[in-house]
Amino acid sequence: MIPWVFHWWPAETDIALKREEFRDDRCVADMDAAFDYLAGMDSVDENRIGTIGHCWGGRVSWLHACHNPNYKALITLYGGRIKLGMGDGATPPMQMAGNIPCPVMGIFGDEDQNPSPEDVADLDAALTDAGVPHEFHLYDGAGHGFQDFVNPEQYRERQVKDA
Repeated sequence: MIPWVFHWWPAETDIALKREEFRDDRCVADMDAAFDYLAGMDSVDENRIGTIGHCWGGRVSWLHACHNPNYKALITLYGGRIKLGMGDGATPPMQMAGNIPCPVMGIFGDEDQNPSPEDVADLDAALTDAGVPHEFHLYDGAGHGFQDFVNPEQYRERQVKDA
């Protein structure tokens, strides 16, 4: 469950401005509220909550796992900008890899540029250095958003089935 993290701006605000002004501290607050809401539901075992996200959501999932010791799993699907802190004085989530309390799975395409294969190698190294168990899959012939089945230019069926 990832909240709409762009609610800090009026709905008609251009997405480019929202991305430029995005702040990690606000995102963590939103994710804290979402986690607490989910954990408080009668139908949810709060000891079995994981986080998963595609693209921006993959970054959000990584970021919040760095701030919440209760996650049991983290999956980032071509999450970009993990190497960047967003907002004044924000620490890049990659630099907080040691705070991640759970195993991590990463799904990436080798033709992506955000994150690029070099970025993926840096994320892998950060998790390795921090002693965080993780498994990354880098798919040949796949770019950003390769799981987007409504976009035939990006969608890669074989890679999606494997992932």
